[in-house]
Amino acid sequence: MLARKYDLEERLIDYSCKMIDIVEALPNTRTGNYISAQLVRACNSPAFNYGEAQAAESVKDFVHKMGVILKEIKECRVVLKIITKKILISPTEKVKVASLETEELIAIFGKSISTAERNNKLYTTAKIRMVNR
Repeated sequence: MLARKYDLEERLIDYSCKMIDIVEALPNTRTGNYISAQLVRACNSPAFNYGEAQAAESVKDFVHKMGVILKEIKECRVVLKIITKKILISPTEKVKVASLETEELIAIFGKSISTAERNNKLYTTAKIRMVNR
């Protein structure tokens, strides 16, 4: 199990690095600078917050921190769509690869949150049943 956490942590670090490459490729214009500032914050936050999620003090805390990660990745998705639609980076292959990774991470974190919530509910229900016996 420890290896899986490490793999996801590494994947988030790689994601941050790929997104930083996109940030650096944006044009030095008002729009490019605004979008790059927004993206650099959003793309690094998941890796930073994942460390906090691993040290969560409760299931509620874990779900909250994972929710922050999901929110930031979804923000990256919107920014990548704007970059693609406005063709702010050419060629667009780098953005397409990052968009695919973004969608995969959204799926992973969305599922992790729902699984944690479901498991917590099952655990709480079982605990109540044990107490009521």
